[in-house]
Amino acid sequence: MAQPNVEDVVKAIAADTNTPAETVSKMYADTWAEYSDGARVLDYLTVLVTKRVRENLRGVPRDKH
Repeated sequence: MAQPNVEDVVKAIAADTNTPAETVSKMYADTWAEYSDGARVLDYLTVLVTKRVRENLRGVPRDKH
């Protein structure tokens, strides 16, 4: 299964949350760095990072991973 293009993901999140793409891109990069640090399996990282960025932008309370 092909991974979605990061630019496409960022654009979609920006559109869905009415947030500037630059802000979403920075949050995505920061969240990716946090999640990938020490990760052995990266298969679902795009999905997890995308979900976290959307939640952060929507102000959804979340548990620490």
